[in-house]
Amino acid sequence: MRKAKRGAAVVAALSLVFITASCGKSKKTTDTTVAAGPDTSAAVAPDTTTAAAPDTTAAAAADTTVAAAPETTTAAGATATTAAGAAATPAGTVTACEVTDLGGVDDKGFNQAGYAGVTRAVKELGVKGDLLESKTDADYAPNIQAFVDKKCSVIITVGFLLGGATATAAKANPTEQFAIIDADAKDDNGTPNNFADDKVLPNVRALKFATDQPSFLAGYLAAGMSKSGKVATYGGINIPPVTIFMTGFANGVKYYNDKKGTKVVVLGWNGKDGSFAGNFTSLDDGKKLAQGFADEGADIIFPVAGPVGLGSSAYAKEKGGIRIIGVDVDQNVSNTKESSVYLTSVLKNIENAVFDTISNVKKDGKPGADYLGTFANGGVGIAPFHDQDADVSAALKDELKTIQAGLTDGSIKSN
Repeated sequence: MRKAKRGAAVVAALSLVFITASCGKSKKTTDTTVAAGPDTSAAVAPDTTTAAAPDTTAAAAADTTVAAAPETTTAAGATATTAAGAAATPAGTVTACEVTDLGGVDDKGFNQAGYAGVTRAVKELGVKGDLLESKTDADYAPNIQAFVDKKCSVIITVGFLLGGATATAAKANPTEQFAIIDADAKDDNGTPNNFADDKVLPNVRALKFATDQPSFLAGYLAAGMSKSGKVATYGGINIPPVTIFMTGFANGVKYYNDKKGTKVVVLGWNGKDGSFAGNFTSLDDGKKLAQGFADEGADIIFPVAGPVGLGSSAYAKEKGGIRIIGVDVDQNVSNTKESSVYLTSVLKNIENAVFDTISNVKKDGKPGADYLGTFANGGVGIAPFHDQDADVSAALKDELKTIQAGLTDGSIKSN
């Protein structure tokens, strides 16, 4: 995982890439308590490859679908986002506050999954919850500062690109507690070009996921299901939390080829470089990328690009004959409009990690030690095949179970 200061450099470079409706202003939320949405924890369906050892830090794998949050208006006239179906509840002693990345809370991906952890904590732990959505990278620091000023018990930032802003805020506010998804947030110790002397900030919990493991499984599945002998993957931006998926996927295809003596080709990633949208927001870019891969003969596509991937799903439904592998959450469930195109999804059980963090803060006042989600602790997984279950042979399902067991005990390496 690249460190937080690298993320800060990426953020600066991306200011010309992202096109958004607003710039430089954070949305200040009201000071009301949000009510939790429904408990979205989902049991693994039988005869799929989602079985994993019990998670010792959180509940089992969850479907993190949540409804888009309605907007209210503050006294200052700014818009505030609260949990779906919000209703006033008695004030609690713990407030969990999330700052999203650019995809927003209804991205059908990791921002939404993180907020599902917040709303679950509101419901099950009796805490308060709050949310600020970043519209541009210029919103990261102001949004975090707004929650520091509000004295949130824990501030949860979502995504690698918030690493720099999170580290800066955590260093400046050592009594404030933070957690960050998909990144480290460290003090560069005054030497931004020397990573060796970086200092771990004790008030920041890193929530990271070994997504190369389920991506490896998805690559093996794609190779076994492809009729054209060509599959594809692409990313939103070339950063480690994206490329870890792509590398795992390509390695899974390679493992299939080695075992079966086949020559299934991976388009879009060669292990070092490949195809990227340059953003996480444009559905049009996702549609164009999918069309390009389809024109080259790919019949299964794995977008690792947040909402950009929804453009590929829309294209797959329009064209027919293209299967999509979802990312972060079970997109067959979260993206009902194109649910039929999803072969499976590679899961990061972000909701569980966020819930566990808030639970720690409520119990101990601290977010806890850094977290790495794996097959072994239930932190990552692969979704059921849903509509396409009948297309996956029993033999291939058995192979996937065997491979997952090998990835879990370390006898098979995904990277």
